[in-house]
Order: sequence, then structure tokens, then C-alpha cells
Amino acid sequence: MTEFTNETIDTDSLPKCEEVQLTPLNSKYWNVMLINIFIFLFILAAGLTTLLILNANARAYLYVLPGIYIVFAVLLFILYRASFKKRGFAVREKDILYTSGIIALSTTIVPFSRIQHIALDEGLFSRIYGLGELKIFTAGGSSGSLHIPGIEIDNAKSIKELLMKQINEAD
Repeated sequence: MTEFTNETIDTDSLPKCEEVQLTPLNSKYWNVMLINIFIFLFILAAGLTTLLILNANARAYLYVLPGIYIVFAVLLFILYRASFKKRGFAVREKDILYTSGIIALSTTIVPFSRIQHIALDEGLFSRIYGLGELKIFTAGGSSGSLHIPGIEIDNAKSIKELLMKQINEAD
């Protein structure tokens, strides 16, 4: 019978995920994000216009609501642009890593041994630009899932094949 040990690990000697060279999302994905932002802003503008036309009390805010709308649109654009620049992924020997966020940086690392299923989605606008979203599902359920958008479709297919090979070898 082996003796139980529980030694302390020197955390300074552990590999640092911050030092990993990340692959940025394809620059064409910014166009997809812009289309989605403009669709959202168009629907919001249509709703505000309808409110101003149909509600007599809202007309008192005829100049305030468009001003708020413009400030909101500019902030939304700035935040999404900053967010886009911070996103990146890396496929390493034993795991896949994805980083995103501007205020709160989020780094998700999924070991190949935890991957159960991989899907490749092409949305309408992403397909126009030749991009796809790699969806990686893990044994941890929805909280362990990883979605990496904005990958060139040929690269996404290659990554999917590599991951499928890795999880098939683990079985």
C-alpha cells in the first residue's frame, strides 16, 4: 500500500497562462460584431421612436432620449471594440485556452481530457465573412463550456479535427 502524501506545491514554479502567446480573433469578426451592434441599435431606435410618437408624455423628453441614445451607442461601440481587442485563444499540448473581457478579464482553460463534444457553428453574418464559432462542451456541464467566436472557418475545422483526435486517443 502506498503512503499518502500531501506536499505543498511552490506556486511560483507553476506555468503562467498569462505568458501564453494568444491567437487573436480574426479581424473580420469585428465586422460581424458591428452588424450585430447596429441591428440592436436599430431596434432600440425604432422602439424609442415608437414611444415618442405614441406616448404624449414621452414627447417631453424629445431631446433627452435621443441624447441618451447617442451616448449609449458610443459607449457600446467603445466597449465592444475594447472587448474585441482583448479576446484570444491558444491550443496547447494538453488544453485549449480562451481569454476575454475588458474590466474583468476571464481566462478559461479546458483540458482535452474534459472535452465531451465539439461543435462548429456558422451564423449568418459569420458565414458571409468565412468565420465560425467553435463550441467545446465539457464534462462540467454548461459552466465548463467554451465558445470561441471569430475563427476563420478552415482554421476552426482544423482545430475541431485536432481536438476530436485528442479526445478519441484519450478513450
